[in-house]
Amino acid sequence: MNKNNLPEEVSHCAHSIAPEKVVRGERAWEESHQLIASICRSPLLLGRSIATAELRQGLLNNLRDLGLNTVSAELKHDCCEMDLKRINALALYNSCDGVIAAGGGKVLDAGKLLAHRLSIPCITVPLSAATCAGWTALANIYSPTGAFQRDQVLARCPHLMIFDHGLVRQAPPRTLASGIADAIAKWYEASVSNGSSNDGLIQQAVQMARVLRDQLLLDGPEALKDQNSLAWIRVAEACALTAGLIGGIGGSRCRTAAAHAVHNALTQLKDCHEVLHGEKVGYGILVQLRLEEIIGGHQLAGQARRQLIPFLKGLDLPVNLEDLGLSNLSLHELHEVCQFACQKGSDLYQLPFPVNSNALLEALLGASDNGPVPVESTVTKRIAAS
Repeated sequence: MNKNNLPEEVSHCAHSIAPEKVVRGERAWEESHQLIASICRSPLLLGRSIATAELRQGLLNNLRDLGLNTVSAELKHDCCEMDLKRINALALYNSCDGVIAAGGGKVLDAGKLLAHRLSIPCITVPLSAATCAGWTALANIYSPTGAFQRDQVLARCPHLMIFDHGLVRQAPPRTLASGIADAIAKWYEASVSNGSSNDGLIQQAVQMARVLRDQLLLDGPEALKDQNSLAWIRVAEACALTAGLIGGIGGSRCRTAAAHAVHNALTQLKDCHEVLHGEKVGYGILVQLRLEEIIGGHQLAGQARRQLIPFLKGLDLPVNLEDLGLSNLSLHELHEVCQFACQKGSDLYQLPFPVNSNALLEALLGASDNGPVPVESTVTKRIAAS
């Protein structure tokens, strides 16, 4: 309690809730031209993927047609310090007064972080609905080989987010499925880590996450079947916009827990680098629910996990180590992954019960099991015997 007799969790919070402006719809990019010109005159256009090169060239041409002195740059890796330092120097050399990040989550994170460090505006243009990175005041930083290192809270959300349906529709359907898994995780993580919170905003964010989950469970399959459906619009915007809003309202305590801790640990494996962010997070949800069964003794978590497995399978999302391409890893290698997830400061400790690496390994191995929770963990014996 503090001097006002309020619980500490509700006494003081600083929130970066949303971008200053969001433009969404079929022609959102074209409709944003004058807004962009009012924000910056010499922007840096940041991208990465060869798959989006033609799209980004079109954006670059549009910006130059507006009379903007635009410099183009590409990431060579994920959002890593090596790339950030190189592009930071390029932006300074060209006196850039804004960053326009056009791409997936890593590009959007890198653009936000560059703008944050340069103290210039950031405009995000997601080219898929795979994450809510275009919305948030947060950036994940990776090694040049794609291993998660840390996240960084930014001073603010982007100045402008442009969610152009026509641009996003050109992304592979796999990216939308990945976005669904990442967005659904908001409910499973926020509800277990903050279900008993006394903070009204957190309570409301948790309930928003529940509604988001329900909508994605209902509309997700149709959205993937028909990109021209209303279901696609609802799902794409849920993944890229609403998921970010929930994290903005609820703050850091409503963003991540064990599912993202599993993602961060899996990125340490070279064999997992081609697996998308949300694909790893979706598997992480199953691991988290298994932990709730094993350690928390929550039978409802087991029921939720068994109901979620066919939904994820229906979207061609991984539900076990084999699906992730990790079936050949030894128990010792998997245990090292679990030790990374259990390191100090991990999102794993948002769970309301203690977790050690052996229990996490048990959950990794049993994430898609349909049987009952084992009476006694066999992990320690299996590690010793391997």
